[in-house]
Amino acid sequence: MKENNTLYNLTLELLKIVRSAEEEYDNRRETDLKGDFWKEVKPFADNAHSLSKDWGEAAAAFLHKQPQKNLHPNQIKATVENVELLTVQCFFPATSYNRFKSYIQSSFYVIEQVRVILEE
Repeated sequence: MKENNTLYNLTLELLKIVRSAEEEYDNRRETDLKGDFWKEVKPFADNAHSLSKDWGEAAAAFLHKQPQKNLHPNQIKATVENVELLTVQCFFPATSYNRFKSYIQSSFYVIEQVRVILEE
């Protein structure tokens, strides 16, 4: 159960990061100001990448031990990749709106699926 608790906590943290990235992107689109790479982009992205990597490993291990009908390892891998992209792209207002929102939506979906499974 301890490993599921760790995965659950990582899942909640990752949800916060994806929410923050979406808010950041929406603000950047409004103000049309790019993020400062060293002061804003890199620290946020580095933290997100580290967290998403840990989450991806824990979620993959969980799915290996307890396969789920509606959640597959390739979705976990894709979500980690999406989070890595969106946590950098959120600081740039020129980022494609539709593509960014698509990454956000699919990331939320998979991360929420993990959260729901762990809460059952």
